[in-house]
Amino acid sequence: MSNDTPTLHATIRERKGTRYARRLRSEGRLPAVIYGHGSDPLSISLDHIETLRHLKAGSHVFEVDVEDQKGTETCLVKDLQFGWLGDDLIHLDLTRVDLDQLVEVKVRLHFVGEPPMLGTTTGGVMEYDLNELEVSCKVREIPEEITVRLESMAGDTLTIGDLEIPDGVTPTAESSERVCQIVVQDDTEPEETGEAGGEAAAGGEAPAETTEEAGDS
Repeated sequence: MSNDTPTLHATIRERKGTRYARRLRSEGRLPAVIYGHGSDPLSISLDHIETLRHLKAGSHVFEVDVEDQKGTETCLVKDLQFGWLGDDLIHLDLTRVDLDQLVEVKVRLHFVGEPPMLGTTTGGVMEYDLNELEVSCKVREIPEEITVRLESMAGDTLTIGDLEIPDGVTPTAESSERVCQIVVQDDTEPEETGEAGGEAAAGGEAPAETTEEAGDS
């Protein structure tokens, strides 16, 4: 986690429901809820652009300054909710935490460089199995991202055990789980169609659809 925890300024949401949340988003506000530490859930709204900017930068922890309340609350991102297209953040769940609390979070992987074998493998391309990694660590030690240096890739496969993980951070998955690999694309020409296919291509009539199949369409 960065030494400077971002601060988000929040206002309390007095009204709830889909209609009111939609109105907030049209005004550039992001509906959110703060949970945890034995306190009642607190419905708030945040500046959408500011919040999204910090999230894209890899921030997981925020100091939330709620309007008309004394002090700030240290909060961890618990859940992100997106619109039906999957590309529009519409709601954020936060949970109150202590900086020394042990948590499990997903951290994005940042791939840099090129594997030595990629240039010597005919038709080889990179295939990525993971773009983020779940880790266990203290809140204060959550990294914004984990760098994956592909130039240090010894073979055609890289696993979690090959990653350079920051001190105090432990992956929750097995070290043998694959992160990425070099695969050879299959450029084999498709087989020629059989005799029946050739007749259809030559202008022969296609088999008539059965009555049962036509009824299902």
